[in-house]
Amino acid sequence: MCKFRTLRADEIDVRVATITSKGFSLLLYKDARCDMNILDETIGSMNWQRTHTRENANCIVSIWDKDKNQWISKEDTGTESNTEKEKGLASDSFKRACFNWGIGRELYTSPFIWVSDLSYIKTNPKTQKQTVTERFKVSMIETSADKVITALEIQDSKGNVVFSTKKKVEKVVKQEFLNSTQKIIKNLNLDPKPKTDVDNVEFATTEQIEMLKALGYKGTKKPETMTTKEADYYIQMGRVMKKGVKK
Repeated sequence: MCKFRTLRADEIDVRVATITSKGFSLLLYKDARCDMNILDETIGSMNWQRTHTRENANCIVSIWDKDKNQWISKEDTGTESNTEKEKGLASDSFKRACFNWGIGRELYTSPFIWVSDLSYIKTNPKTQKQTVTERFKVSMIETSADKVITALEIQDSKGNVVFSTKKKVEKVVKQEFLNSTQKIIKNLNLDPKPKTDVDNVEFATTEQIEMLKALGYKGTKKPETMTTKEADYYIQMGRVMKKGVKK
């Protein structure tokens, strides 16, 4: 049977799910038009069909299997919409049936999308009802081979990023690198603040100075004024940083 591709960013819609005094959550979804387009694109408009039962509550999406020479069907039940009751029910049951075929299934793996910026929330002074009128869109999405969302970015109508998994990943990576660097320094028994013996000072050797320059040392203290211990410390630090930073 056919395998359907993952959704593009422009095929995914975003709506507000819940609003609280601390922010609001967003939900990713697809519309019926998206499902129809992907079905047409993947298997052709003449090779699939949909039927509804139980007054549109159930939808059966069938795909023609040329190898078996028969229709293969998958069915699901929808829920009523707040507007256009019958049409909304038919559309929802159709989308759910398409989920069974794998169309847009990656949306089930979406991370919890929380926006803490309260400037988007408007409160009706009479009813005290809170609403978010801003429109949001998926600006970037990445998925794995097994249809799991691995990266996601949401923007408002002005292009401002309101949610991004990339920022969270970068924060974790930076912290892990910092932790590993501190561990290396500890294992090397390096003193983070080298002390000098004023009565017996040995300044950095020519070899140490050249090594610092080769490692791209850009500290405020000149290599020529360092002690041998200080120079050794910064050389080790330079090697650690150069090894840890990816180009």
